[in-house]
This record gives sequence, structure tokens and C-alpha cells, in this order.
Amino acid sequence: MKVALTAKGTDLESQLDERFGRSQYFIVYDTETKQFESFDNSQNVSAAQGAGVQAAEKVAKLGADILITGHCGPKAFQALSAAGIKVYNTQAPTVKEALDLYLQDKLTEANSPDVEGHWS
Repeated sequence: MKVALTAKGTDLESQLDERFGRSQYFIVYDTETKQFESFDNSQNVSAAQGAGVQAAEKVAKLGADILITGHCGPKAFQALSAAGIKVYNTQAPTVKEALDLYLQDKLTEANSPDVEGHWS
């Protein structure tokens, strides 16, 4: 299974980015191989609109089954749900801590967006 996480840097020790659509990077962790890759999301960081939906499309193309982020707005949540990607929100400070919480089954799957659109 592939887990995508929002990040402010390119490795597991990076801060978790609380924003989904405007996250600086996505880190995709493969739970089977225990390997990860980072992907730049700079094209969405300063997008006037549509950042969440475009980010959702990118995460889907990366093959993610799960998304772990700080917050997810309504349009992004809908796009992720349509792609079959489960969303988990957390306030963990780092990507590694967020991932560890998920792997220990300590995160709850979101059943709706947790912020309004354009909240940040």
C-alpha cells in the first residue's frame, strides 16, 4: 500500500505540512518495501484556485491509497474520495511521526473535509 503525506521537505524527518493542496511536497511511502519518494508540489503552492483538486489528481497519479495531512478542504476531499483515496488528518509535527501514528492504527479516517475551501 502507498501512503502519501504532505511535507515541508523531502524526507521523513521533514515537518508535516498542514495544508494539502498547497503542500510544498508529497512524500509517498510504500508500506511493503518500506521505501519512500518525495515529489515537488510547487506548481500548486501559489495557484490562484484549484490547488486542492490538482493536488488530489497528482496524489492519485502517484498511486497513493491513503493521504495523511493536517487539513483537507471540501473540493480536494471530494476528488480524493472519488479516486478511492482515504484521508487521515493529524497534527503530528513530522512526516515520520504522522506515518508512525498511521502504522500503529492511531489515526482515524476522515469522513468529511475538516476545513472550508481556501482556509489558509
